[in-house]
Amino acid sequence: MNYNTELKKLALPEYGRNIQNMVDYCVSIPEKEERQRCANSIINIMGNMFPHLRDVNDFKHILWDHLAIMSDFKLDIDYPYEIIKKENLYSKPPRIPYNNSRIRYRHYGKTLELMIRKANELEEGEEKSYLIHLLANQMKKSFLTWNKESVDDRKIFKDLDELSQGKIVLNEEEYKLTESREILARNNNNNNNNNNNNNKKNHSRKNR
Repeated sequence: MNYNTELKKLALPEYGRNIQNMVDYCVSIPEKEERQRCANSIINIMGNMFPHLRDVNDFKHILWDHLAIMSDFKLDIDYPYEIIKKENLYSKPPRIPYNNSRIRYRHYGKTLELMIRKANELEEGEEKSYLIHLLANQMKKSFLTWNKESVDDRKIFKDLDELSQGKIVLNEEEYKLTESREILARNNNNNNNNNNNNNKKNHSRKNR
């Protein structure tokens, strides 16, 4: 009796030993036409093993890639897709650069800082005034999401002044932001709705 530890290592263990044996046999078939028929049959069996993945994009293409990998790229057939190259199989993807730029106020976030810079570039007018008002209200919402306490509009205007490098200075008499209690009430309602939805989903799963 042979133990699995004594057998050839499986290239893709998720398909099991039997599929690997089929692939090895397919590689050994001398006639190309017969190899092609054998390969098509193996692909059908592989696909039936994971029926829940059939809606995944390029599912068939992935199966043919896997067949090539399990054959150690020795299976000489006419592949219906361009197969992954062996030299690219273990190549590492390019490293994703991390954004190390400093965020002055984390509760506002980097995106809002970028939008404030964009507002600085706009010409004076109705569009710029409207955008600034939206940004100030969003800053207040973000502040209350993190701190969950009432905040004076002057604090928001001061932070906006700082983030815009003194280019956006708001007068609290001209700009009226959404009341803190209204924002907090809305946040609480959203949290309650989310909790209720999660409870309903959990209850539904338990009753299945």
